[in-house]
Amino acid sequence: REIGVLVGAVGAPTLAVLGGYARFFIPFGEGGASGEVVARDVRGGVVVKSKWLDSHQAGDRSLVQGMKGDATYLVVTDDGSDLEFYGLNATCTHLGCVVPWNKAANKFMCPCHGSQYDETGKVVKGPAPLSLALAVRGENAAGEVVLNSWIKEDFRTGFAPWWKA
Repeated sequence: REIGVLVGAVGAPTLAVLGGYARFFIPFGEGGASGEVVARDVRGGVVVKSKWLDSHQAGDRSLVQGMKGDATYLVVTDDGSDLEFYGLNATCTHLGCVVPWNKAANKFMCPCHGSQYDETGKVVKGPAPLSLALAVRGENAAGEVVLNSWIKEDFRTGFAPWWKA
């Protein structure tokens, strides 16, 4: 009887904590068989392309929740009329810090160890060994921005993608 009380007293909170951790690391599954994910803004709202373009200037690079729940940059084209065909994963390839966009320097600059990436996410200064991961950017029938796995050649390097789809 005492063992049952002990197991209940320790087991229930342990399961609650482990469940919370599992839910944090496994993002909401809203993608179809293709792995497509609807981008979400900082408040968790769905990103609609037309509204995003109305509220973001030409050349803007702002974060959304993308593939696997990772912070991903949506890039507004230089003329402000569209979004680029790709999204950029904001995770530094050195040690995993989130890399902010430095508008004044026109590049992504990691605050942790100084890695730098050009406006397309191609690594230009180490210690980061690789460019930022890409996602295919598109829209669904409702005009919502969707992100999908990038499986073709990396247009910045000419090589196959190093990241896993």
